[in-house]
Amino acid sequence: MINELSPAEARVWRAYARGDSLDFRTAEDEDASLGDDWGPERSVRATVLRRLLVEAPQEQGEIAALVITGARVIGVLDLKHATIDVAVRLSHCRFDAVPDLYGAQLRELDLSGSVLPGLTAPSVRVAGVLRMTGCRLRGPVRLAGAEISGALHMERAQFTAADGAEPVLQLNQAAIGADLWAPQMRADGQVRLTGASVAGRINLQDADFNSPGGTALDAQNLNVGAHVRARRMRARGRIELRGSHITTRLDLLQADLSHPGDTALRASSCLIGELWLGGGGRVQGAVNLRRSQIEILSLEPDVLPDQVLLSNLRYTVLTPHEPAERRLPMLERDGGPYEPHLYEQLTAAYRHVGDDDAARLVQLAKQRRRRSTLPWYGRMWGHVQDAAVGYGFRPLRAAGWLLSLLAFGSIAYGVHHPDPVKAGEAPGFNAVFYTLDLLLPVISFGQETAFAPDGWYQWLSYALVIAGWVLATTILTGVTRTVSRS
Repeated sequence: MINELSPAEARVWRAYARGDSLDFRTAEDEDASLGDDWGPERSVRATVLRRLLVEAPQEQGEIAALVITGARVIGVLDLKHATIDVAVRLSHCRFDAVPDLYGAQLRELDLSGSVLPGLTAPSVRVAGVLRMTGCRLRGPVRLAGAEISGALHMERAQFTAADGAEPVLQLNQAAIGADLWAPQMRADGQVRLTGASVAGRINLQDADFNSPGGTALDAQNLNVGAHVRARRMRARGRIELRGSHITTRLDLLQADLSHPGDTALRASSCLIGELWLGGGGRVQGAVNLRRSQIEILSLEPDVLPDQVLLSNLRYTVLTPHEPAERRLPMLERDGGPYEPHLYEQLTAAYRHVGDDDAARLVQLAKQRRRRSTLPWYGRMWGHVQDAAVGYGFRPLRAAGWLLSLLAFGSIAYGVHHPDPVKAGEAPGFNAVFYTLDLLLPVISFGQETAFAPDGWYQWLSYALVIAGWVLATTILTGVTRTVSRS
């Protein structure tokens, strides 16, 4: 076999058995994308590499490994269903054809800095680490169902596909035993992580996802054992996280999310320890958090879009602490029918931090929103309660009404005393206590029954009695509601 090899291939063959590394580069900063111009002095046939890995020539006392830097790999590296028990490191290489690793079992695979027309490796098993740091892939990367015991590194990797018919990176149903490390990754096309499981962290800081008008990151039912760090992530297209479980934190601080006219972030039916969204520009597109459970929800009002879907969202803590007037607009952006749960959840969050004034404002807004769903007579009665005592959440307003009516009645009846019902038996007339008798339905000072006004003063007395009952009923309703919430 050695006699059939080119000089470059012979060097690779000899180095493999001893685990020696070969570097064909002429400079450390050499661009592998220019590998089409590399000649036979640094070209290796894929069939030679396959035979090396499958036959695995060994030297006594040595640990074999395939460690090549800066080579051109000619032909298809076909390792389907192969079991490779040595480390494979093909960094800064130029692949002419798409490697086929379907169902292969590898100890370690390192493609850092290489340029490939794609990668076919569904159901691949890697006992150690899979490195694709700085890779440039011009076609689909198929890693569906992959099992990687260690970490998956894709820092600064670039994924593109000419036709866009399928996702540029497919990690659906993949199982990663450590971290998925991909800061500054760029994907021009959809990235699919549906059903994937990552035991450690996912780092997407400064990553760039571009799929305008479609789904940029499809990570439905993703399971993450630690946190997802996506600070300053840029996404053109939908971020889909429906049904995902992120144990500690989803960090989207300073993220730039844009999918105008559709949903920019869908994290519905999720279980998340903490969700951080803020510090950047306003989200362009809807944010959907329906049916999710989040322990700490950090939402800055200024980044929220015109549509925020929060139906059945459950959270314990809402940060940063903002006045109720700043938080209430997001409850109006759901676009659906009136849902009391939204207001109760926000009320509970304010009570959790001891801000009872804000909690009362939220409850008042809830009653006003509910009023719009009532028939005309219910809305009319609601307006009366709102104007009178703010549905019981503005008790001082009732005192103001009572004092105003008391002053008006006292002046009116002080100018024109009502005639006694029974002359000679009536007590001395007192305009203030007579007005109080009319206003307070459960208290009697003996004035109302002893005197009978006439003309428009009689109509005034009727109005004061009705006003007293309205105020008493609304105050009682408000007190009952407050007690029931305490």
